[in-house]
This record gives sequence, C-alpha cells and structure tokens, in this order.
Amino acid sequence: MSIETDKATAQAEIRALMEDWLRAVRANNIEGIVSHYAPDIVAFDAIAQLQFKGVEAYRKHWEACLSMCPGPMIFEIHELAITAAEDVAFGHYLTRCGAIENGEEKASWMRVTVGYRKTNGEWMIVHEHFSAPFDPHSSKALLELEP
Repeated sequence: MSIETDKATAQAEIRALMEDWLRAVRANNIEGIVSHYAPDIVAFDAIAQLQFKGVEAYRKHWEACLSMCPGPMIFEIHELAITAAEDVAFGHYLTRCGAIENGEEKASWMRVTVGYRKTNGEWMIVHEHFSAPFDPHSSKALLELEP
C-alpha cells in the first residue's frame, strides 16, 4: 500500500470516528462521547476550567455541559480538515453548538482543534481544544461571529 493510500485510509477512519462521536454528542450519549477519548486525553474547553487531564475529568465536564442544554442539542461540524500519518493525526473544524430552549435557538460558532493517536489499530482523540475568539480590549468572547 502506498503512503498516499495509507493517509487516505487514516483520514477516512478519523472521519468515521468523528461522525460516530457527533452522533453521540447530539444524542446526549455520554458513554458514546467519552468512548472516543484516550484515557490520557488533555482537553482545553472554552468554558469552566483551564484544562482537563484524563478521560474521567473530561467526562465530568461533558456531563455538566450536556446538563446546560435542556432542549434539543445543536452541534454541527463545518470545514473539517484532517492531516494524518501512520499513527498520529490532527484535525480542525468550526462548530456551531448550543441548544433550542423554549423554542428559541441559542447557538454560537467555536473553533476546534483535535489530536488523534492510533493505538492497537484504533484511532482515539488524545487532545481536544474548543475556543472562541475574544476582544482583547473588553476581554469578552465574540460569540456572534460567523464564518
């Protein structure tokens, strides 16, 4: 198999992982969400803490985040780009996330970078970073920006 074929296969495997992860997020399926994370994940989310070390810490954070969305979840992945090698890869995308509360859509755009590692033939997320741009003069997040 050629290097280009290997890269294409890795990218397809990671896209499938992301689709499965996205289905779990939209279904509020915490087990499905965290099953995609390596035990030693380091995550930088846009809310609550500076960092999360380990899947159990990140699970608790995801549980808190899901509890903030009482209505139907909004979670979309746009412009997913993946670069892959034999056993490591990274990707980035824009996400529109939030929920519908009392019939009103409350969502904003975020930026996401993800790192993957292949261990024993399985891709796992080892790093995830959600962020929002901010105004350095006011220190406020710019949640109304759109691509």
